[in-house]
Amino acid sequence: MRSLLVATLMGASMAAHAADLDDRVERLARELRCVVCQGQSVAESNAPLAVDMKAELREGLAAGRSENELRAELVKRYGEQVLFRPGLHAGTAALWFGPPVLLGLGGLVYWRQARREAQGQEDPA
Repeated sequence: MRSLLVATLMGASMAAHAADLDDRVERLARELRCVVCQGQSVAESNAPLAVDMKAELREGLAAGRSENELRAELVKRYGEQVLFRPGLHAGTAALWFGPPVLLGLGGLVYWRQARREAQGQEDPA
């Protein structure tokens, strides 16, 4: 009876560990871009390379490696384009600040054009 209880507890513990590992792999795979598909995360992609990357993540996490270690290894191998959120440094500053700057410039051009048109309508010259 006692061995059945121990076996049941060990089985439950292993199942919980496997579920935790699955969650960690899934979370990390969602942060990584499929280098074949480009528009999908590794978690979403069924491309053979993405499947291999997920297997590599699972093996690394199961072996006790940290998520940061695995992420850094993939960045070293594929470059920062593998990250959906690349780090902020000189090489990625345009990615982080380009869209807001372009949006601001577009708004400024629109505002100036609207102002000129409004002034043109006020002056019946």
